[in-house]
Amino acid sequence: MQDSETSQNTGGEAPQKKRRLRYSGTHPRRFEEKYKELNREKYAQDVEKIIQSGKTPAGSHRPICVQEILEVLDPKPGQKGVDATLGYGGHAAELLKRILPGGRLWGIDVDPIEIVRTEARLRGMGFAEDALVVRRINFAGIPKLLAAASGGFDFILADLGVSSMQLDDPSRGFTYKVEGPLDLRLNPTRGQPASILIRSLAEKELEEILWAHSDEPHARAIAKAIYKNRGSISTTTELADIVRDALPMISEGDLEEDITRSIRRTFQALRIAVNDEFSALDQFLRNLPFCLKAQGRVAILTFHSGEDERVVRSFTEGVEAGIFSEMGQEPIRPSPQEKYDNPRSKSAILRWAKLAGASR
Repeated sequence: MQDSETSQNTGGEAPQKKRRLRYSGTHPRRFEEKYKELNREKYAQDVEKIIQSGKTPAGSHRPICVQEILEVLDPKPGQKGVDATLGYGGHAAELLKRILPGGRLWGIDVDPIEIVRTEARLRGMGFAEDALVVRRINFAGIPKLLAAASGGFDFILADLGVSSMQLDDPSRGFTYKVEGPLDLRLNPTRGQPASILIRSLAEKELEEILWAHSDEPHARAIAKAIYKNRGSISTTTELADIVRDALPMISEGDLEEDITRSIRRTFQALRIAVNDEFSALDQFLRNLPFCLKAQGRVAILTFHSGEDERVVRSFTEGVEAGIFSEMGQEPIRPSPQEKYDNPRSKSAILRWAKLAGASR
């Protein structure tokens, strides 16, 4: 947003300056009022102050475990790779720097809104089509890229979960902190929003989703409350209030913190269900051996037990079957400094594996 704009004038009068919209107070809370954070190039110093304070500027995303990912993938000039969850493009930019000259990266994502912005951002950094190919597909469909890649990739990266850009924008319906439509779709043009999904589920099905997708200890009480009010839940704050009201039995420990965790887990569980994320991840893991070149590497960032258990099981079975020659035996986590600088990285776990076979 510009500081000022010149209004259209057809009557021959001197053009009138249109003042920028102002927000009340010194710290805007509404996403659309955070014009400095949303214009990183113009307000670079202001954005840097936000980053230094340990926060993520609105409308952006801070890539996690960048150096650790570069170490396990070991990208080299001339190689071909895939960033299977392009997001804001932070990982992609670093991978591109290491495979050029001569290399090529395919960046894919299902989000039709953010992928356009990210491609423009990366093109602005000088990455042309011969170096970066951007496609809007789910990472479960990665085999669709094989023909263009001449049969396989040297490395594949997947950063699971939801991005900060999606969390920060209330219109996407991912956050319980600000009122917005209860949507939770990674691709808002496909499928049905969470507000519609919950109306179609039985109470037992809701309970199973909350337990299986987020290990919610109060799944039964929350499912009962959601089911009872399922016809009137249309916004994020309405769902958060219902979860809060369903948990009066919490009497030990930090009451507010415990309730907040349950609200967060409820949103996570419904998001996974809305986007069928576990099915997509399972398909992605099955496809990996067919998409990597011999001795190709894969790195996956997970953010909760359901994801991590699937990745570990797939890699372990692959090693036992001789499909993978090796895998990381211990989880790689963000450093204490990164967790301090970027609190959203705290739950991240990095896993990796290397395909067997003679190099080509």
